[in-house]
Amino acid sequence: MARDQVNRLIQLLADGQFYSGEWLGEQLSVSRTTISNYIKQAQQLGLDIHTVKGKGYKLADAIELLDVDVIKRESGQEAVEVFTEIDSTNQYLMDRLDQLSSGATCLAECQSAGRGRRGRKWVSPFGSHLYLSMYWQLESGVEAAMGLSLAAGIAAVNALTALGVTGVKLKWPNDIYVNDKKLAGILVEMSAQAAGPCQLVVGLGLNIKMPSQMAAEIDQPWADLSQICGVEISRNTLAAHIIMALEQTLTLYEQAGLAPFLPRWQELDAFINRPVNLIMGPKTLSGIARGVDQQGALLVEQHGIVKAFIGGEISLRLANQ
Repeated sequence: MARDQVNRLIQLLADGQFYSGEWLGEQLSVSRTTISNYIKQAQQLGLDIHTVKGKGYKLADAIELLDVDVIKRESGQEAVEVFTEIDSTNQYLMDRLDQLSSGATCLAECQSAGRGRRGRKWVSPFGSHLYLSMYWQLESGVEAAMGLSLAAGIAAVNALTALGVTGVKLKWPNDIYVNDKKLAGILVEMSAQAAGPCQLVVGLGLNIKMPSQMAAEIDQPWADLSQICGVEISRNTLAAHIIMALEQTLTLYEQAGLAPFLPRWQELDAFINRPVNLIMGPKTLSGIARGVDQQGALLVEQHGIVKAFIGGEISLRLANQ
């Protein structure tokens, strides 16, 4: 009940205007003291709420809340769910694999247990970014999924490009970069038997407007759309474009594999022909990035010899980072 009330409070404050504690209390049928407690709970979700004596409460900036009807209409995908708060959009779909059809999508305003590659925490403040996961079944099995994170990254860049965002690149195997800073990450999780179809969940976390109080939690260079765009992009429109791009990309990937995407990857590769470090547990290998092979493995040249490296416990970094 209290969480529902906090969600209603956030909806009232979403326009970025001042509202008195008394007025908010009347809208929610609670006391001003309870409103103060709700404000603290909303702040714990990552919302920057100002309190000014005599004026009341306001968000530092107005936010556009996700609207499932808008996303369905603009994407053409009916199997869309939107949550105010969830542990992880990926986990939500992974727990329901047998109930889903390809293209089913889950989004959330915030995640309490968002995760990135290799189990890293994904900072997920409320209403500031985009947290989206899509289910897909690959009939050709788990071996065909090797290069899927690369294709998914291309889909996300294509969606951003369609909305006028420029300068976006890709970092192998699953990151989206702008000016050598991380804009978004992709996490592909799967469930498969040795024989038979492979069930996949493709998750995307994309920075839109990073709250200042959350930025300190991030341990690598980052970027958000507010830094690189001259105009504000609707979160709902962005979600719809990503859903459409993912569906188109995954359909083609299922039919033809990674091959049709390799020229586009070559265009978007942020690290190609640059000195890199490849970190594999306690071992670091230095060389020159030479793109990817037909299966999506990373190619690194060292002492004139080019070797291919697959994903897993490998971390790729520029040599100066």
